[in-house]
Amino acid sequence: MQKRWSVREMPDQGNVEKLASELNIDPVLSALLLQRGIADFEEARFFFRPDIRHLHDPFLMADMEKAINRIEKAIDKGEKIMIYGDYDVDGTTAVSIVYSFFKKFTDNIEYYIPNRYTEGYGISTQGIDYAAANGFDLIVALDCGIKSVDKIAHANSLGVDFIICDHHLPGDQLPEAVAVLDPKRSDCDYPYKELSGCGIGFKLIQAYAEKNGIPFEEISCYLDLVAISIACDIVHITGENRTLAHYGLQQLNTNPCTGVKVLMEVAGKKERVNISDVVFLLGPRINAAGRIDDAKHAVELLIATSMEAAREKGALINIQNTERKGHDLSITDEALSIIKQDEVLINRKSTVVFNETWHKGVIGIVASRLTEKYYRPTVVLTRSNGHVAGSARSVLGFDLYEALSGCSDLLTQYGGHKYAAGLTMPPENVPAFMDRFEEVVNATITPEMLIQEIRIDAEITLDQIDSKFFRVLSQYGPFGPENMTPVFLSRGVNLHNQPSLVGMDHLKMCVMQQGSAIFDCIAFGQALWLPELKRGLPFDICYTIEENVWRDRRSIQLNIKGIRLSDQL
Repeated sequence: MQKRWSVREMPDQGNVEKLASELNIDPVLSALLLQRGIADFEEARFFFRPDIRHLHDPFLMADMEKAINRIEKAIDKGEKIMIYGDYDVDGTTAVSIVYSFFKKFTDNIEYYIPNRYTEGYGISTQGIDYAAANGFDLIVALDCGIKSVDKIAHANSLGVDFIICDHHLPGDQLPEAVAVLDPKRSDCDYPYKELSGCGIGFKLIQAYAEKNGIPFEEISCYLDLVAISIACDIVHITGENRTLAHYGLQQLNTNPCTGVKVLMEVAGKKERVNISDVVFLLGPRINAAGRIDDAKHAVELLIATSMEAAREKGALINIQNTERKGHDLSITDEALSIIKQDEVLINRKSTVVFNETWHKGVIGIVASRLTEKYYRPTVVLTRSNGHVAGSARSVLGFDLYEALSGCSDLLTQYGGHKYAAGLTMPPENVPAFMDRFEEVVNATITPEMLIQEIRIDAEITLDQIDSKFFRVLSQYGPFGPENMTPVFLSRGVNLHNQPSLVGMDHLKMCVMQQGSAIFDCIAFGQALWLPELKRGLPFDICYTIEENVWRDRRSIQLNIKGIRLSDQL
């Protein structure tokens, strides 16, 4: 696939040199700080040294005091409390920490995860009716509920109170709950707006702990789950999230909860865990429970206190993850076949594919894979409970939610973010939706958006990369949205040896420039360049810098994101 390279504009050279001198670091590294809005020594110290004291006062969040008062009342009076959360990683981690924490203060507490297939996303009427029928007085909803105006009204009519802890953008009207915790409320002055759903749950228990004189050390044990939610829900890793992720990763690597310890075992992870490991090894396994069977299995794993119980659930979830992979690969192959055999679909600026037998639990993954392949807004549809359910993914810069809004008259329900969304519609609307979605995308997407972009942070020469450079660069993590791993460009590099093919589509090689050390490289998905590289001509690379560990040997490795011949523009 064609990709365009774009190099970020470098900050003012005087500011770059000044900050480099203050911090005693390479000017390229100080330029990266300035690109992140870090302009002086104090701001850099704050960035490089996350401190638990950087966390904001939870009572700055609108309705927090109301929420804590209602929970205290429920505990004091022995009322039944339900901890309710979504079936994805963010929801299950949120339920796990809030349930585990308040279980210490009351036995009248249960958790509830809606079934993906029978109840769907968010707060369900079935869940509310279950709570009312079983004598629950209070529901604490996590990672959902901000737009559930009608559902909360239904709960109120049954005498069931709600506290909503959500991080999604509110609609025009807030639900009439006892408390609505969401930093994105227009009337909420909380300083940081990008917490995960689990992060909101953590602020809730932080507030309860502060009000009741409970030491922070008694809640810091939950930060491993908060870090998992931050990584897997793709929220910004800036500000408070960066502090939570930093300490959460420390917890993951020193003293994770029993369930996470088992999760790392079954994932085969023995080295230190980073954000990427969480996203690609831990997150898919937690998600697999809800995709294949019931997300309650994930919660049971994450709240387990004995290794025996955790290993039993961990083994089950690992099997479910294997099953999920099988569905994922087979459905992706079927979807690619549909597109390849249809000239109209091939030439569209969007992808919409439908098969009523596809497994609903993996269509989001399939949508992501199709987006990677064709790089255009994508919707994958299947049949579910008499309706057609879909999962949608977008490309950089294109607002998927707005595009779905342009099809709203054809949809029963839709929701999500700029780059990922879910939707349902009557089966008879599928053909009209395919055409309408294409019309909306065609009218609003720009040609540049349909060419995948590699954003390059800085151009450097290979001789600038040494152990100090890498050590300082590593402290820019944890990496994630709004603090992505820096991508570098080096021009006119040469092969030190002949590149070798790894698997079907990857390359391993060693490169150098005049005066530089020799660097091992891995280039995923770049096998098409093998014939050109064998010609021995100089070429340009864009890459990230990482540590490779092989048999206890640690070395700096370049992870190549793009290759082009040096005479190409």
